[in-house]
Amino acid sequence: QVQLVESGGGLVQAGGSLRLSCAASGSIFSPNVMGWYRQAPGKQRELVADITSGGSTNNGDSVKGRFTISRDNAKNTVYLQMNSLKPEDTAVYYCRIITGGRLFWGQGTQVTVSS
Repeated sequence: QVQLVESGGGLVQAGGSLRLSCAASGSIFSPNVMGWYRQAPGKQRELVADITSGGSTNNGDSVKGRFTISRDNAKNTVYLQMNSLKPEDTAVYYCRIITGGRLFWGQGTQVTVSS
């Protein structure tokens, strides 16, 4: 089993910044992929960004140029730096890891951007 603990969500004004963190623990194998997805009310869950244990990244189109994903392999932690936030970025942000052929989700952290 793998446990994911997210932190860093909250309320911010448009144009502001937030940094999300997600720490993974348990049976984690390399290589693996960690990432962030988000789900707004009434919408499907969508990719924000993910990053392999080798450092390759993949960003969703709606956040390119504004959000940056990074990770610390020694801590099994992934970060999401979110800049120039917009009201449409409001959603629950979920951390995800794929490791050893299995997929695990965090419980989510709310990000609310006010206009």
